[in-house]
Amino acid sequence: MRQMHKILTLVIADTLVVGVTPLLALYIRLEGVTESPYYDTVLAIILPIVAIRLGTFYLFGLYNRLWRYASINEAIAIIGAVSASSAIIFAYTFFLADGVPRSVHLLSWFFTILFIGLTRFFVRIVHYFRQQRLNTPSANVLIVGAGDAGAMIAREIIQGQYATKKIVGFIDDSEYKNNQRLFGTKVLGTRQELAATVKKQRADEIIIAMPSVSGIILREIIRECKATGCKVKILPSLDELIDGKVTLQQVREISLEDLLRRDPVQLDMEEITQYLRNKRVLVTGAGGSIGSELCRQIAKISPRELILLGRGENSIYDIEMNLKDAYPQLQMTPVIADIRDKQRIETIFHEFKPQVVFHAAAHKHVPLMEQQPIEAVKNNIFGTQILAEAADRIGTEIFIMISTDKAVNPTSVMGATKRIAELVIQDINTVSNTKYAAVRFGNVLGSRGSVVPLFKKQIAKGGPITITHPEMKRYFMTIPEASQLVLQAGALTAGGEVFVLDMGEPVKIVDLARDLIYLSGLDPEKEIQIKFTGMRPGEKLFEEILTAEEGIAATKNEKIYIANMRAVDSQLFHRSLHEFKKAQYSQEVINTFASLLPTYNSEGYSRKLAGKKDLFV
Repeated sequence: MRQMHKILTLVIADTLVVGVTPLLALYIRLEGVTESPYYDTVLAIILPIVAIRLGTFYLFGLYNRLWRYASINEAIAIIGAVSASSAIIFAYTFFLADGVPRSVHLLSWFFTILFIGLTRFFVRIVHYFRQQRLNTPSANVLIVGAGDAGAMIAREIIQGQYATKKIVGFIDDSEYKNNQRLFGTKVLGTRQELAATVKKQRADEIIIAMPSVSGIILREIIRECKATGCKVKILPSLDELIDGKVTLQQVREISLEDLLRRDPVQLDMEEITQYLRNKRVLVTGAGGSIGSELCRQIAKISPRELILLGRGENSIYDIEMNLKDAYPQLQMTPVIADIRDKQRIETIFHEFKPQVVFHAAAHKHVPLMEQQPIEAVKNNIFGTQILAEAADRIGTEIFIMISTDKAVNPTSVMGATKRIAELVIQDINTVSNTKYAAVRFGNVLGSRGSVVPLFKKQIAKGGPITITHPEMKRYFMTIPEASQLVLQAGALTAGGEVFVLDMGEPVKIVDLARDLIYLSGLDPEKEIQIKFTGMRPGEKLFEEILTAEEGIAATKNEKIYIANMRAVDSQLFHRSLHEFKKAQYSQEVINTFASLLPTYNSEGYSRKLAGKKDLFV
């Protein structure tokens, strides 16, 4: 009822405006003369003019907008509606015997836009002052970044959607913007004036609205903001923003991913869309960190069907519900299965006939796999082989396996199994019409197997944070970045490649721990202790992306490279796989690793190197 009342009020106001403006236009055209036959002509067609105007306004949606939030888009809609109705009115009056001067149409067009605009923006002005009167802001907000993102955040606050906040100013390093005004609020200075500005303006909260700034600069900004004692929030990076749209709802607490922030991934969406749209796509490990993110990225591209394959029913259920909520039109099938079950996998592939497969399922926990090498072999090597052979039999077009930097010069069982899984992919590619490839990258922040969740739990308990060695370094990526580059690699593959992702610079684990303590509002030197426990079996101080012999070749994407892999002796490789199948004890598995991989080095087991084979030709 209230909505109908508002619409009726607008219709009445519009009727008065469009009924009066033709007469006003004629009065101005005749320079104030009130006696003219033209007035009789205009009065005779007032009702058709009103009907044409109101009908056009309705078609252009001028009665179903929230005018309290009116902006440039609403102004464009008014201009469009008035222009369209003016064209119809001009055509209508053109055929009248006693027409009116053409300039009257132009003046009427101008005054109608002016007065309709004023009535609409009057609603916004009234709403603004009402909000100012009714609401007393409880937080003074300083925005760091006076660019597009900062402007959008400011606009939402100023329009009263978040009445508990009041903008007291902007901080921006641009000399040009200094002392300029944005939505009536002044740019108060650069980062050098941040602390003084916070004190002078009595700021309670700082919002960092710089989604495209690099991680190095962002770390400095965050430290400077934290030092003021204000509550600090941040707008996510461009990769995380939904469709690039900025809203205050997306502003959140600072996370470790923000400190790591890397350059946005540049994707060739045309290539990715071409090989995924309207295709049947199967993702193994679909409930895991990388697998679930791959599913989200693929869902955006509208595949014909997305098959979510995983062993854990709860994680598969979670990603299914997540995708159903975000993409209600998506054709999706959850499948609970173990990739080691050959008969089950064969049945699934024959039933769904996936055209593209992303294989993300794997045992990844390094220390645990050192204790369970036979299980690591069954899952990571033979699970991959079962999937790859099933894909070959039903004619899958593309098969992409997720690998790891731990496969390079492996010192762990997990790394060794993933290296042999790469060889499985490389070997079957030589005899199949399916394009097989592997994508190799390092740790991902936020994954269940990363150190971050462990560190957070240790901080919550009051410490200490346990790290194996003060010099230990790892490569890190965010989950969205890794998943997007995997999709791009699928578009680049010609078959047989091991793609290597640009991981940037390695990060010291101890620095990561200090950042997490700092983000928790604690002092890493005083309040949370860092304890070094010694390296565990299978661990390295530094991870590598390539062996010394491999080298890399560039691709069209600056963040994706191809490792120059040596060819494999297929007969010898299959004999070695048979030895794995026969192995019943951990030591037998280790001996087979040692004989297969020239660089394999495990400190957890004794190694019998006599009769070492050279797999590579």
